[in-house]
Amino acid sequence: MESADVRGLQHARSQPDVQEVPDGVSTPARRSKGSRALRAGVHTAVALCMATALFHVMMVFLHVAPASTVSKRYSPTVNAWVYPLFEQNWRLFAPDPESVNRQILVRTAHTESGRAVRVSSWFDLTAVDNSAVRHDPFPSHTAQNLLRRAWSSYVDSHGGDDKPHTDRALMMQRYLGNIAADRVFAHGGGPFDFVQLRVVTRPVTASGGHSPAPLENRLLPWWKVTRHGK
Repeated sequence: MESADVRGLQHARSQPDVQEVPDGVSTPARRSKGSRALRAGVHTAVALCMATALFHVMMVFLHVAPASTVSKRYSPTVNAWVYPLFEQNWRLFAPDPESVNRQILVRTAHTESGRAVRVSSWFDLTAVDNSAVRHDPFPSHTAQNLLRRAWSSYVDSHGGDDKPHTDRALMMQRYLGNIAADRVFAHGGGPFDFVQLRVVTRPVTASGGHSPAPLENRLLPWWKVTRHGK
């Protein structure tokens, strides 16, 4: 009897200790599988971010670099990526600082009942930006460059006749008009359906000097915009 008991005990010890795990309880295998999936997702997201950042740097580099065979070949792709949000106001190896001061003003028009048209007075958009930048140690990019770069892009795409001859010119016209409309409406101007811009260009003078005579006083046509206000 004793030997049989010993053999039975040895046989029991040789069997694996199997325990049933409820369905709701996580096991190391399940946790390991979920951890691998999470790591794979994080690695994929990081790779996509790095690829997007590298592509953006390449597009901006081709935009600001001197014209070459590569930049000319991929010019449609570069322009589609850069304009209008990532446009740069400089060129690699050849900076082009501003040499004039521009004052950009806007007025609005609204067609009232009875077909009467009500035109507002001129609103100085440049003065609003200057007041937002002055005495601010960390001025926003919007206040410093949005309006100024929109106007520069408009001039580059239109020339002097204010007629959009290309799709990009029409896009920049709408972009500039929407900026002006949103600025006016944000400062209590409205309702209105049309905007008109006037750009006064003056040479840069020394500090404390008298305001010079305008080099150009350019009046743009009326543009229809999305109705602002009721």
